[in-house]
Amino acid sequence: MSFDKKNIRPVTDPSRPGIYIETYGCQMNINDSEVILSIMEDAGYALTDDIDKASVIIANTCSIRDNAEQRIWGRIEQFRLQKRKRENVIIGIVGCMAERLKDKLLDGYEVDLVAGPDSYRTLPELIRNIRPDKPQINTLLSHEETYSDITPVRMDKNGISAFISIMRGCNNVCSYCVVPYTRGAERSRNPFSILNEAENLFDNGYKEICLLGQNVDSYFWKDGENPEKNVNFSQLLEMIAKISPDLRVRFSTSHPKDISDEVIYTMALYDNICKHIHLPVQSGSNAMLEKMRRKYTREWYLERVRKIRSVIPGCGLTTDIIAGFCGETEQDHKDTLSLMEEVMFDSAFMFQYSERPGTLAARNFPDDVPSEVKTERLNEIIALQNRMSLESNRRDIGKTFKVLVEGPSRKNPEELCGRASNNKMCVFPDTIHSAGEYVDVKVISCTSATLICELARP
Repeated sequence: MSFDKKNIRPVTDPSRPGIYIETYGCQMNINDSEVILSIMEDAGYALTDDIDKASVIIANTCSIRDNAEQRIWGRIEQFRLQKRKRENVIIGIVGCMAERLKDKLLDGYEVDLVAGPDSYRTLPELIRNIRPDKPQINTLLSHEETYSDITPVRMDKNGISAFISIMRGCNNVCSYCVVPYTRGAERSRNPFSILNEAENLFDNGYKEICLLGQNVDSYFWKDGENPEKNVNFSQLLEMIAKISPDLRVRFSTSHPKDISDEVIYTMALYDNICKHIHLPVQSGSNAMLEKMRRKYTREWYLERVRKIRSVIPGCGLTTDIIAGFCGETEQDHKDTLSLMEEVMFDSAFMFQYSERPGTLAARNFPDDVPSEVKTERLNEIIALQNRMSLESNRRDIGKTFKVLVEGPSRKNPEELCGRASNNKMCVFPDTIHSAGEYVDVKVISCTSATLICELARP
């Protein structure tokens, strides 16, 4: 496989067997696909965007919600059509769904390869050992694997923003969540390998990185020889921010019980650490938060919000909300709506509760909120958030923001788009600047999702 050093993105090499990768789910999965591609490149494969030319077809999967899994079952049927058209095509399912449903995936040889999130190093060997009657599987979870020595091969299109995984797994065991069972226990990556990766990205033209973890605030790397050299998340943020003032730093996801004053003050200290925090609340009801095992209260969450906004005025704040969790009453639902109104989130990811087999909730609590009630409550949450998003954007009219240009607007090629530090998307007429440049824009109008801007006058 040849390699584009400037943009550190893969270049198709027809002399090598092709690998086709589809990625589902979160940013962590995007980064994992880039790790997989790096491993497979070293094994002699080259990325192809044409499934008809692929020797190996891989779906990197998500198990957070049932609809994500159903989509992948549908894709498996499409992948199997390739095997009917061409001999020796290998179908692999990797990631969280592979970890959770390994036996079902192999039943009847639906696929040739099943690999969990901690077994990607073994993919070339697994592929070599596949036979018509002998699919391969490795779903062992690890307490040490962080892939810190593997440089991901970037699969993004613009060469501007990249993800860096700083940790893997999760120790929180929220009652609704499959992550601890599919990604294993929490472990933090060596900070100097993270720093080296970030420096390499910046040297190759990237202007923004996003540090990833299931709970970045619990990042902690221990130096076995000198405890004074231990690194927590705030210190890691500072290390990355010091690479260059022209490198933007984002992170995801924070946990309300763990986000510290130190992190908040570090964000305020460095202009290039983006002023946006994704802080999933899930519910505004203490009863629901306790049942979810979130380990904080409504009052604690609101105190953290007040602290963030007192130290970082104008900080963007987004969240996740679950409607219709086990036993949720109408009052619990109203508590969520009232918390939303008090916080005034800029935007939110909002979902109906979907029971995931094997979780604490599935084992201990009946999924007893009727589907029509879940839908009604979710619609109320969405309607409220749409109104708040519009109000939030209207408050920005007249303000000037520094935007990192991502490229042309989807709707108008004579407009550019990019995100402000607070993570809001800005669209503005511009035929002069290009992707990767910083531009000052003034907000003149808005929708609930977008700031409509013009170039700011010097």
